[in-house]
Amino acid sequence: MSEPAKKKQLRTIDAPFVALGPTGVAVRDRLKHLTPQDEKVLRLVGEHLGHLASLDLSARCRDGNDHSTETWASRKRDLTSASSSRWAGSITKATHDQWALSRRSQLAHIQNLEAGTRTLTHRLSLPLGEKGTKKAAGGYRSKNEWFQKTRRLTILEHRLDTARAEREAGVVHVVRGGRRLLNTRHNLAAAQLTETEWRRRWEAERWFLAADGESGKRYGNETIRVTPEGEVSLKLPAPLAELANAKHGRYVLTSRIAFAHRVAEWADRIESNRAVAYRIQYDAERGRWYLTTSWQRPVVRTIPLETAQAKGMVGVDTNADRFAAYQLDISGNPVGDPRRFHYDLSGSADHRDAQIRHAITQVLHWAKSCGVDAIAIEDLDFTAEKTREKHGRRKRFRQLISGIPTGRLKARLVSMAAEAGLSIVAVDPAYTSQWGGQHWQKPLATPRRKMTRHDAAGIAIGRRALGHPIRRRAAPPHDDQSDRRGHRTVQAGPGARRRKETRPPATERAHDARARTGIQQGTRQTSASKTVRDARSAGTWVQDPLLLTD
Repeated sequence: MSEPAKKKQLRTIDAPFVALGPTGVAVRDRLKHLTPQDEKVLRLVGEHLGHLASLDLSARCRDGNDHSTETWASRKRDLTSASSSRWAGSITKATHDQWALSRRSQLAHIQNLEAGTRTLTHRLSLPLGEKGTKKAAGGYRSKNEWFQKTRRLTILEHRLDTARAEREAGVVHVVRGGRRLLNTRHNLAAAQLTETEWRRRWEAERWFLAADGESGKRYGNETIRVTPEGEVSLKLPAPLAELANAKHGRYVLTSRIAFAHRVAEWADRIESNRAVAYRIQYDAERGRWYLTTSWQRPVVRTIPLETAQAKGMVGVDTNADRFAAYQLDISGNPVGDPRRFHYDLSGSADHRDAQIRHAITQVLHWAKSCGVDAIAIEDLDFTAEKTREKHGRRKRFRQLISGIPTGRLKARLVSMAAEAGLSIVAVDPAYTSQWGGQHWQKPLATPRRKMTRHDAAGIAIGRRALGHPIRRRAAPPHDDQSDRRGHRTVQAGPGARRRKETRPPATERAHDARARTGIQQGTRQTSASKTVRDARSAGTWVQDPLLLTD
């Protein structure tokens, strides 16, 4: 007699948690009606400080891992003589942030190379044609493919050794102005740019016009100052002090700024002299100047998970082209019909960002109309799922995963939900689509309601956030039990009140989402009634029926 098949081991499901709110705020508005003299001053200041920022970044990269407070102080003293102490502080801080970001990106690149080499080494060690499993890929299909992958492995190992050596030596590769724009210089025809247009963009991206906020100083910033009336002025560097049109070497712009968002919060900060940072940018493509203000918020303690679950939940499944959302009541029952919010992630980065923001806005407005206090979403991270070596020739699948905006979505959704007064509950994404489609897709499908696997996944996500199991009912008892196979549900716990009230007849199937108005007459009704009476008399029936609504 053959040994029984081993039961599939499922990975541990992490508990849901309420995501932290945003820790910073940024608002941007356009600087309109600038005079030619204003633009000239801004260009000269941006070019001068941008040159100093490039020199400082170069010096920081040369220091590598030997950086210390003494070297930082020496760099700041050199910058102060060519600008001012506050400009020097802003430049050195931006340099440190950029260098640290490069180090984090370098580490992520090393980890990606390590994952690729592990996968290739494993697959090359298997016989040709060996089938893989869900946890590990199998062998390659032909000798030619096996040979090509050995060459690929050699290339990745060389890249990995180089990256590790650079990290140990403290070497990073940074491009002020952006590597993508730098590479565009070699493909001007494809980018539909002339050399003059590209040069104008390149120089504008390398300018530096940013000042950190200072708590206790007038209006929260001494370098770039914005008054409550919208007057914008900046402290000129020492070599450009002769261009000042106000006292103490300051230049006042003729333009007046009027932020369209968070005006009350911004005004409250500057009137109480709390730190506010500013950055002036030039859009060379449109020929426009912009001013961005930003400030930090104290970390606000999130509401308890029980409070977020008090009024039900909206479960949202994230896909490459849409959000699939479903409303659930406090008991985990789906309410109404599924909702889908589409977006298009093709085109430029600005277009993709606008599409995401528009779709999130629709989700938030609908959630507010449902009366819930929280939105449940999967805690997705596809960093290790996009590798070429893991999915091989499944190029379309890799593109599908890469198309899901996980990082941008998290940041946007958390910040926008906080402004709307909603909380975000993050749940473990394991098996949500699989179990949702298995237990909810078919039962909720009707001639007028088209259910997809993604809609069912939204229900699974919401039920997991509410603390309910995804499946709709417990396993029926075996045939040798006294009550045979009857209605079972795990909707109510042992301590729930009103658990033993009147139930629908046993002929009501638990998986039927439509409410039934009558009971079939005849033998089945008599048998069901007898089963119910026996269960009541024995005192063993302790579960509520599953309430479903169309």
